[in-house]
Amino acid sequence: MAEFTVQTTETERVWDAEGVPVLTARASMPKPVGTERRYRRIASFYRLQERAFFQYCQRELRPWAETEYRAAAKNSVPRSCSCATLNFQETYRAGRLWSLYTELRENAAPGPTFRRRWGDTWDIVTGYPVALPDFFPPRFRWKQALWRLAAEEIERQERRGLAQYHPDWRRRLRRCFNPANYCLTPEGVAFFYPMYALAPAAEGIPCFLYPWDGDPPLSVRQIR
Repeated sequence: MAEFTVQTTETERVWDAEGVPVLTARASMPKPVGTERRYRRIASFYRLQERAFFQYCQRELRPWAETEYRAAAKNSVPRSCSCATLNFQETYRAGRLWSLYTELRENAAPGPTFRRRWGDTWDIVTGYPVALPDFFPPRFRWKQALWRLAAEEIERQERRGLAQYHPDWRRRLRRCFNPANYCLTPEGVAFFYPMYALAPAAEGIPCFLYPWDGDPPLSVRQIR
């Protein structure tokens, strides 16, 4: 199998109001190198994600940024330019598996920076995504195993005063779980929940690690 190489594409857009920049959006996205259909398929996925990001900035963030700018100018209050970014982080590359996550960050509103994360794992031989259940044996109750591990970790963190979760986090563990929110790491499967789903904003994006049983995989395999 030929070496799998990934380039990074950088794109930036700036929106202004009355000649003053009010919103900056930057995207840093992966692009597999190669002309094969499998590479084009993966590259197209991230082009569409980048396009959706800029459309979101144009539709949702720009009107708010312009309104805030005009309100600040009317009251002679200084206001910095709002910013939104979309970046990726590779987490695993071995054999025919490539895993990463992309994350949107925006500070176009008062309060903490808002973060939204998506995980992707690809079979680079076929150019198709790999679903989380594919790493578990048939009939294995993998959701229950992940929920149990997350619950134990949350209890440990709260017991040690490392984090604070919502009082009803046990119910939210199941209700807010999305099997698409995962990526591979050399240590195991990292699965995560949306910001605010389990805890206040100060805790960011809750992420938990389900360790490998043996060596990390080179292709789709069973963990247990």
